Amino acid sequence: MEESTAEQQPESLDSEVAAAPVEDGSAGQPQQSEMPFAVVQGAPQYTLPKDLYIPPDALEVFLDAFEGPLDLLLYLIRRQNLDILEIPIADITRQYMQYIEMMSELRLELAAEYLVMAAMLAEIKSRMLLPRSVEEDEEGEDPRAELIRRLQEYERFKQAAEDLNALPQLGRDTYQAQADLVDKHIDRKPPDVDLRELLYALRDVLHRADMFSSHHVTREPLSLRERMSRVLEKVNPDTFTDFTDLFDITEGRQGVVVTFMAVLELIKQSLIELVQAEAFAPIHVKARSS
Repeated sequence: MEESTAEQQPESLDSEVAAAPVEDGSAGQPQQSEMPFAVVQGAPQYTLPKDLYIPPDALEVFLDAFEGPLDLLLYLIRRQNLDILEIPIADITRQYMQYIEMMSELRLELAAEYLVMAAMLAEIKSRMLLPRSVEEDEEGEDPRAELIRRLQEYERFKQAAEDLNALPQLGRDTYQAQADLVDKHIDRKPPDVDLRELLYALRDVLHRADMFSSHHVTREPLSLRERMSRVLEKVNPDTFTDFTDLFDITEGRQGVVVTFMAVLELIKQSLIELVQAEAFAPIHVKARSS
């Protein structure tokens, strides 16, 4: 009786828990509403139409493109960050076969080399699972050695190809510029120059030339003694010589002044004399008689 009572207690507890209302700890918080799977002409659609027909090939699955079975194996190893020298052949074989089966389900044509690699993996897996003889243990040959060598070699060539592809290529990254040289003749007419503008330009040139010009004062070698001798040659004691005839106006102001000073000096030395008949009459010069 006690055992039946004990067995009935959990059932009563379960019924009480089921009957009790479930308290939502997120009461009062905003709940995310159901998202529509499509919007047609601005109206959200939450259910699929019953007459909707979806062809079998409407949805396409795009897989990573592999260049061969070695590329697929290298992808599986890199995705799991595995050491290429310590390949877990069982896991890699399983993943490889899953990929092959998926390609078959998608009705993709498989190349023969993929099937050859699958057979090779199966052989390596079986050789590792089967017990080996003492002679094979002494030789120490790893069934994965050939596969590892091929993967390493393929990895080196693939990395070299990626490095070469990263370099700038003509026609992809850079383009050669081409231009046709057109023989184009342009007739340029001389500008119309006004005479007034030409005179303005000449004025500017003359103004700049005056800035580099200088006035030099030179002293002409005029001798007072020589001029006194020339005056004495023109006068004589017997005739009168007009005072203006003693001067040479072509010598300029300086020559006239020197001649006048020579006349004054000769009068001072009493070598000549001045004669005037009346006021405002012409002045004459006469040499004194010795």
